[in-house]
Amino acid sequence: MTQIRTLPLALIQLETPPPQVVAKIGEQPQWFIEALALQPDDYVIVRPHLGEELPAFSGISGAIFSGSWAMVTDHADWSERTAAWIRAAIDAQLPLLGVCYGHQLMAYALGGKVGDNPNGWERGLKTLTRTPHRDPWLAQLPEAFPAWLSHRQSVLVPPPQAQVLARSALDGCQILRYSPQALSVQFHPEFDHNIMTACLPSGVSDDGAQLSGEDWARELLQRFWQQTRPQAQAQGA
Repeated sequence: MTQIRTLPLALIQLETPPPQVVAKIGEQPQWFIEALALQPDDYVIVRPHLGEELPAFSGISGAIFSGSWAMVTDHADWSERTAAWIRAAIDAQLPLLGVCYGHQLMAYALGGKVGDNPNGWERGLKTLTRTPHRDPWLAQLPEAFPAWLSHRQSVLVPPPQAQVLARSALDGCQILRYSPQALSVQFHPEFDHNIMTACLPSGVSDDGAQLSGEDWARELLQRFWQQTRPQAQAQGA
């Protein structure tokens, strides 16, 4: 009898949240696990900032790169090592999704420019607007939709091969498509109001914004997860 072993999704955790955030809501992988209702066999967590080796492409179905309180422009060793892995993963046609810091790191790794957003912090529930580029992942989305954001740095110049698929009032690169398998988003599709509130810096109050209706950002995250599912290996029993 032939058994099918589905490869796990790699959750690439990029640094650790401040202690007060961890105490309230845990660390980044947990947010994705809950957002996608992942089971223990569905994923592996990799922490490059702790010196852990990034996984072999043959052993995972895809990878999500998390947000971070670090800055891409700090060029930390673990970040640069992850950027090199991203370039190789693109060549290997591995499904990739970058989120916030992960979005900026993917853009930087592939030739874009990242730096402080000249428009300042973008934080809270904001409206994103799709660009004229047509993409199969966004085909069912409305022309404008809300998403949770929390970032100071941005992709200032996208990589030459990237398509900009969405913008916001303060950031011109909210969604970037690099290849049929690779996408990154500046917003946080794994966030809900509770996570957003817990991540607010000291002295910054919750503006009370609540998501109503369809969570289109979460729909994109789910779509990426489903993209990785056909990546399976058959094993003879």
